[in-house]
Amino acid sequence: MGNTYTSLHYHVVFGTKGREPWITRELEERIWSYMAAIARDNAMTALQIGGVEDHVHILLRAPATMALSKMAQLIKGGSSGWIRKTFPERKDFQWQDGYGAFTVSRSSIGDVTEYIRNQREHHRVKTFQEEYLAFLQRHEIDFDPRYVWD
Repeated sequence: MGNTYTSLHYHVVFGTKGREPWITRELEERIWSYMAAIARDNAMTALQIGGVEDHVHILLRAPATMALSKMAQLIKGGSSGWIRKTFPERKDFQWQDGYGAFTVSRSSIGDVTEYIRNQREHHRVKTFQEEYLAFLQRHEIDFDPRYVWD
């Protein structure tokens, strides 16, 4: 085969440091747009971004040439620096150290998009901690509950 063709999609989830409610409704669209720009500038495509005060979900189409850890580093690092600089009242803003990333099949992109789009409604009945642990369990990821939260 002469060329490489991939269809790589990830549902990436990460929270604010200490799950602090830094992301207000007034700021979220600006933050999501900035994250999408970081993705675009680095050969990724943010298909959907959403979240609530203490965490974000991103559905990413990824290039075959970039490690998932690099994608997370670029988006988290770039957005946290921008948030601290752009919003002086958030000069102490940080994302949590880690992240969760889950592969998404092409046939599930619509469902994941809708899930991310409806985060506010979803979190009326389930906390971020409950949601995140459910993701880890559903994807059969081994974890020690003592080390899930920073």
